[in-house]
Amino acid sequence: MEERKARLQRRVEEMTMTPENIERNFNTIPIDGNSWEYDSPWSEFVNDVNVHLGKRSMGWKFLWNFHNNKYYHNLESLLEFINSGRVVNEYGEELPIHEFVEMALTWGGVDGYDLETYYKAHPPQRPVFAKPERYVEGLRISDSVDFC
Repeated sequence: MEERKARLQRRVEEMTMTPENIERNFNTIPIDGNSWEYDSPWSEFVNDVNVHLGKRSMGWKFLWNFHNNKYYHNLESLLEFINSGRVVNEYGEELPIHEFVEMALTWGGVDGYDLETYYKAHPPQRPVFAKPERYVEGLRISDSVDFC
């Protein structure tokens, strides 16, 4: 992180204050000129620092974000990854790793959701749910990597 900080500081000091750069939020133009992926000094600094593990909602089984297997690809590598860092929830609160893992592995219904819990919260409507298409060792995995 110290190396990243030094690189960020150099990049910020080298920025030119032009209307175009300000309008672009100091994002760099892709090398190939065709990509939609832009970088900024800040995005380079925080790249791979925060990894969204997944989410839970009401009675739905925890939905893991495997990031196209970038950081982990099965239960063993997932637990290794989680134990190598720290877990911070969406409110900025650090959670004990063992409590997070226990919650994530036991949250929700066996088949992906708990309809009884859902219907208690949403009694007027009874939508039909599609089961998730992808499971890895019993873990419900999102097909999308960009979800919150």
